[in-house]
Amino acid sequence: MSETWLCPTVLLCVYGFFSSLRPSEPFLTAFLMGPDKNLTEREVVNEIYPLWTYSYLILLFPVFLATDYLRYKPVLILQATSYVITYVMLVKAQGVLAIQLLEFFFGMATATEIAYYSYIYSVVEPSSYQKVTGFCRSVTLLGSAVGSLIGQILVSAAHVPLLTLSIITLSSSCLAFLAPWFLPMPSKSLFFHQSESRSWDKKAQELADKSEDYECKVPLGVTEGTKEKHAGAGSLVEVLKTLGADFVKCYSCHTLLAWSVWWALSTCGYFQVVNYTQVLWEKILPSKNFEIYNGYVETVSTLLGALAAFSVGLVNVSWAVWGELALCIFSIVIAVAVYVMDTVRNIWVCYTSYVIFRSSYMLLITIATFQIATNLSMKRYALVFGVNTFVALLLQTLLTVIVVDSAGLGLDIFPQFLIYGSYFAAIAVIFLIAGLYKVSTHRSAAATAGVHTESADSETDSSSAETPIPKDNSMN
Repeated sequence: MSETWLCPTVLLCVYGFFSSLRPSEPFLTAFLMGPDKNLTEREVVNEIYPLWTYSYLILLFPVFLATDYLRYKPVLILQATSYVITYVMLVKAQGVLAIQLLEFFFGMATATEIAYYSYIYSVVEPSSYQKVTGFCRSVTLLGSAVGSLIGQILVSAAHVPLLTLSIITLSSSCLAFLAPWFLPMPSKSLFFHQSESRSWDKKAQELADKSEDYECKVPLGVTEGTKEKHAGAGSLVEVLKTLGADFVKCYSCHTLLAWSVWWALSTCGYFQVVNYTQVLWEKILPSKNFEIYNGYVETVSTLLGALAAFSVGLVNVSWAVWGELALCIFSIVIAVAVYVMDTVRNIWVCYTSYVIFRSSYMLLITIATFQIATNLSMKRYALVFGVNTFVALLLQTLLTVIVVDSAGLGLDIFPQFLIYGSYFAAIAVIFLIAGLYKVSTHRSAAATAGVHTESADSETDSSSAETPIPKDNSMN
């Protein structure tokens, strides 16, 4: 590693680890519905949790632009501040309105997560993107797993109250709050402050050229010169125009569109299941009457998900051909897991199904991320990531308003999970049709190419046979 970006990478990883170290998270629903907060199931499910979805959706696009305009560091500090406010309120706040405000700040922290993954790309060269992305993602998964394990051990072995877990989470957030202040301010960003030279773009293009899907290359659109574009009054309009043109170019690619559709649809369902699964567990096995093991389940699901994601790089599969069918198969697995969670009212079966559900999603989202990133420059990858996440949140908001929110149907948790299972089954059907079409088209193209090759070979042989052999006049 070059010393110029070793320090920022280490600081960012420290921040990612401690901001993800949340022992209270696996027990959040039990804490809110317990004696400390004394909220009802309906208040938690139908009035409080939906606020996270709404705030995340509203803040995502402004934060996306502000992150680039302010060059990441201020938004990272905003995220760290939002986490501290969230967990101070979790410890101190009482009543529905106060906890709803807490969800708003947590939505802000989630929306600003893009700064965490974007910052490092402004201080490293494109050849190091994969390495630093692995570091940044790994430490957040490790922090999440360690936090869940600490929480479960403290609850099961030490029998500490759930309020103590919230205090530990707050302490971890305060430690994380210190790291972003020491990060250097980047001199460039992807959209508003461009100072990349031709050589930088050339390196990014060379990485994109390694993709297996040659028919789906999206040109990087290298700009002339190396002079930085300073943000100004006309800069926002220029950036929005560029984003619009890039949007059309990116989503005109069939393969990228297919993976993006799955990303948006499945992330919507994934958020819903993860957000409300603790309520399902609480319904099946109330924490006030029984010992719960949510922390162990979150730890195992996180580690298995990380292992599944890591295994993607070891499997040699032509995802450009078999991608849609793989999405179909694993979407079926996810749908079955959600159906089992809903219908089999056994906590251990429910825990196991959740682990399968989360691991399968993390495997597929890693493949989707890789397939999208290999065809794009980092600039356009940020755009596609933002659009896919926005569409996922838009779908989740519609699902929340109709199914969960008290202003809509306000369904009980079991009918909700029946709908989520059916949702993933519908995704599986969509990609089954798309996958069969893709494979049949690929085989037809291969067969046609084979026929043309054989025809060309036969014509060559025929012309060779008809060509007269010249006489050897030297014998005469």
